Parts: sequence; C-alpha cells; structure tokens
Amino acid sequence: MSRTSSLAANATAALTIGALTTVLSFAPASPSAAQNGIALPVGTRAPDATVEDLEGNAVSLLEVAGVTGGRPALIEFWASWCEQCEALQPKLDEIRDRYVGEVGVVAVAVAVAQSRRRVRRHVEQHSPGYAYVYDASGEAVRAYQALTTSIVVLVDGEGRVAYAGTGPDQDLAGAVEAMLAPGASPATATTKEGRPPST
Repeated sequence: MSRTSSLAANATAALTIGALTTVLSFAPASPSAAQNGIALPVGTRAPDATVEDLEGNAVSLLEVAGVTGGRPALIEFWASWCEQCEALQPKLDEIRDRYVGEVGVVAVAVAVAQSRRRVRRHVEQHSPGYAYVYDASGEAVRAYQALTTSIVVLVDGEGRVAYAGTGPDQDLAGAVEAMLAPGASPATATTKEGRPPST
C-alpha cells in the first residue's frame, strides 16, 4: 500500500471514529429511543452479534444475555465515559437484584474511546454483578442501531424487542414488569411515555 493510500485510509478511519464519537456524545437523552430511530423498534426480532468477553474471546451476545435459553434480558449499550450510563446504573442494579435468575443483564461496552482493558478495570473496581462484553468491531452497535450510549433494550423470552429507551430517566422497573406481565407481548408493550409503540 502506498504512503498516500495509507494516509487516506487512516484519515477515513479517524473521521468515522470522530463522527461516531460525536453521535454517541451528543445524541439526545430520549426515553423512547426506538421512536427516534436510535434503536430497534419494539416487536423486532433481537439480532445476535459476535462480541468479545473481557479476555478477548468471541462470544454470542444473545447467549451471554441468556436469550437463547428463552430467558428475557436487559441489554445496555455502555461506556465508561458516559455520564448518562453512570446515572442509569442504580436502575440496572435494581433490575439485577429484583429479577435474579429471571432476567439476564448484560452491558455492551462500545469500542469508542475505551479499550477492553479499561472496561475490565471498571468491572474489577465496581463489581456490577452481571456480564460486560466488548463490542470491538461495532457489530452489536450496528445490529441494534444503537447510535448512542445509555440505550437499554429489553428482549422478551421469545427473542423480540419489548422495549428500547435511552438516558437516565427510563422507568426500567416498569418496563421489565410490563414485559414479564402475563399475556405481555411486544404488541402490548409500551414506550417510556406509556403509549403503545407505533407500528
């Protein structure tokens, strides 16, 4: 590869990372992410994605979350530098404690301005009590259309998106209760505002 081609490729990569960092940093904190096109719409089949555990091994996101075994899950798109993620943390802790064994919880660490080592150090220091995976290639971010951090996606036991929201003002306990309610389905799920999702 010539020096000019190499410089052009590096510049393109830097611009792409810079644009993604800008989107991740300044996307609005909207509680209804799916309605704003920031995440997958409610009712969509939850896609699987290859991510890495904190040792660098390739793993299936849905397997780590427990969805492949029919267990509902909460998936958060997270970064160590994300203040909204930090503000959202007590709500994730509540879900972890309240629904032990009933709802899987996994944080997808985006590969923007943080390394796997930094994520591992965060987990070691904070002991969150649920899995963290590293989205080194951005496959999970693309699959879930997660254009910002602090996006939470609830996946029901049938593998469908039951809720998608963003920011620290989400009523995650209410969203999980609605997802687990007898007869609940993505068609009867609600957005954070309490309205049925648009079809």
